[in-house]
Amino acid sequence: MKSINFTLLGDESLAKDFGKKGTSTDITIYDKKETGFVKTWTIPTGFPEKIPPLLQAINMGEYVIFHVSKLDKFTGEQIVALDVLKKNKGILTHSYEVDREKLLMMIKGTVVEQYKIVELSDLKKEMDALEPISQEGNARIPIDHCFDVKGVGTVILGKVSQGKVKAYDKLKLLPKGDEIMIKSIQMHDDPVEEAASPARVGLAVKGVAADDVQRGDQLCVGDEINMSQDIVLDYLQNKFFKEHVAENQTFLVNIGMQTRAAKIISLNPMKLSLNKPTAFIKNEICVILKPESQTIRIVGSGPIVR
Repeated sequence: MKSINFTLLGDESLAKDFGKKGTSTDITIYDKKETGFVKTWTIPTGFPEKIPPLLQAINMGEYVIFHVSKLDKFTGEQIVALDVLKKNKGILTHSYEVDREKLLMMIKGTVVEQYKIVELSDLKKEMDALEPISQEGNARIPIDHCFDVKGVGTVILGKVSQGKVKAYDKLKLLPKGDEIMIKSIQMHDDPVEEAASPARVGLAVKGVAADDVQRGDQLCVGDEINMSQDIVLDYLQNKFFKEHVAENQTFLVNIGMQTRAAKIISLNPMKLSLNKPTAFIKNEICVILKPESQTIRIVGSGPIVR
């Protein structure tokens, strides 16, 4: 069964027309099963109060649906987030109240400029025309939720970002390092024997308790995922962040679905010391955040070079 995952920004109410509401925390997921397809829409419902859910939700989709209903600093923050995460595949719509020329000026020079601009009435048709984007390789599943189900045990929710998984596969849980076994797999509440990228799955697993799994932990096969508390970035400061950045300052960082506290060890190169071990692949984008900033909260970003 094929899968397509969307990140929906700007108006959560649109998702009610697309699918059924599922897991909801600071990230809310809607899904729908169609002929041969399972589609999901992930919404950062904890944003704008908090900035990490925005970046995490963006990382969960292959495509972005961005509906702009007003031009404010939070719209600007979403545009910057999409740009630093290089999410260049998407559809842009806006309400009648939004001045299109002003919107075009806001997205100029960013990846959002590459999005197809459509009328809201044509959005579903344009989404239906998009094709799945899969990634081959060793299995890799970033985890977004985990909980205990009575009679089942530990259930992990996440997207197969790379490769495929089958029932009874043994995977490593990082950064903890434990080995887990997949007891069963579900897609859209239906049992399946295997799931391939980019399927969103629910996995009943053996070998770990739900309390020992955090958002951002990863299930994987192979050794291509690195583990470290110290990382070096090919760093670029966000031009809209005007505050001074110096050594020994502490920030939050976002790496995939992970959020970590971090201290700047050096500026050139940008070296960060994280508060606990973190799993990442080379060139994965790390975003530095200042949640308490009264203007934009995205400080800067860059691929992890080591």
